[in-house]
Amino acid sequence: MKFKRILLKLSGESLEGDRGYGIDPLRAAAYATEIRPVVDSGIQVAVVIGGGNIFRGLPGTKEGMDRVQGDYMGMLATVINSLALQAALEDQGVSVRLLSGLAIEPVCEAMSRRKAVEYLEAGRVVIIAGGTGNPYFTTDSASALRALEIKADAILKGTRVDGIYSDDPEKVPTAIKYSKLSFDEAYEKGLKIMDLTAFTLCRENKMPIVVFNMNHEGNLLKIIQGEETGTIVS
Repeated sequence: MKFKRILLKLSGESLEGDRGYGIDPLRAAAYATEIRPVVDSGIQVAVVIGGGNIFRGLPGTKEGMDRVQGDYMGMLATVINSLALQAALEDQGVSVRLLSGLAIEPVCEAMSRRKAVEYLEAGRVVIIAGGTGNPYFTTDSASALRALEIKADAILKGTRVDGIYSDDPEKVPTAIKYSKLSFDEAYEKGLKIMDLTAFTLCRENKMPIVVFNMNHEGNLLKIIQGEETGTIVS
C-alpha cells in the first residue's frame, strides 16, 4: 500500500510502559521517535489515542457509575494522553496541533475536518482527542470516524503484537498469523480487530486497517515504506 495520509490509532494502555499505570514519559518519547521519521518522509500523520491507562467508562458503569458520566471521564483521559504525546513530539522538534471532540480551550481546539486537513497539509501532526465527543462510542469508533473525515489512506492500529492472529498469541503459541484479510473474512472468523461499530464503519466505507506492533522499533516507518509487517484488512 502507498500512503499519503494516515491515521495512527494507539491504545491508552500503551503509554503505561513498564509502569502498569498512568503515563510513562519514556514510552511517550519512544512513540515520538517512531512518528518523527514518518513525518520527515512527507507523510501526513493524524493520531487518535485511547484513555484506558487512566479511565475507561464501560468498566466504571459495571461498578455502578453512570455510563454517560463515565464515558465523558474516559474522553478527558484521552485528552491527558494526547497532551503527553504532543509534548513528546514537540520535544523532538515536530510541529503538532491538538484538536478534540470536546472543546477545551485553551488546552486544545475543537475538532474540525477542515482545520485538521489544513494542519496536515501544512506538515503538522494532528492529534485528535476527546473521542467522538459523544458517550457510548469508543476511541476505536473515533479513529474510524476521524480517518474517514480527513480522508486518510488507512488506519494504522499500533498494538503490542505483530498483527492479527487466529487466537491470542500471548496465550496460544500455536495461533496462526494472517498477513492479509478481507473485512468479510475477519468478520466470519470473529476476529476482534476493533469494536463492531468501528469495524462496520471501516467495512462500509472501504477504509483499510493495518494492525502492527508499535513497540517494535522502526515498524511504523517500515509500513510506510511498503515492507510487509503486521496484517492488512481491506
